[in-house]
Amino acid sequence: MGEELKVIVFALADEQYGIEVDKVRTIERMMPITRVPKTPAFVKGVINLRGVVIPVIDLRGRFGLPETEPTESSRIIIVQVNDLEVGFIVDAANDVIDIDSDHIDSPPEVVGGIKAKYLRGVAKMDDNRLLIMLNLVEVLNKDEIIQLEQFEG
Repeated sequence: MGEELKVIVFALADEQYGIEVDKVRTIERMMPITRVPKTPAFVKGVINLRGVVIPVIDLRGRFGLPETEPTESSRIIIVQVNDLEVGFIVDAANDVIDIDSDHIDSPPEVVGGIKAKYLRGVAKMDDNRLLIMLNLVEVLNKDEIIQLEQFEG
């Protein structure tokens, strides 16, 4: 048995994804997002969360999936990578599960149209579903982080 990973499961365009709980600060309902000029289309803007300005990325746009209007179940998952806090807009945040790290395989080159560099691996669930584990460091790769850090005052 490998180590147990606690993972937050979220939905994006009919796929299930996972982010390790220790990287997630909080999960919020949709809230007003202030648009910021001269940013990539998937950077939706910034939110003011309890006095902290946090950039928000639409993960659908980040992965080149068709963007949709937020729904009642849409959530903003606030993650922390290194010293950067960023919000990800997802279709729904479903639950927290434990995954045995031995059950995580390397990702294929492309999963659901998403390049492997954004993925840490694919976890096999007990019910035969696959859970796509994100590689947050790549999702927020350096060039984009530099752009995002300019927002932080």
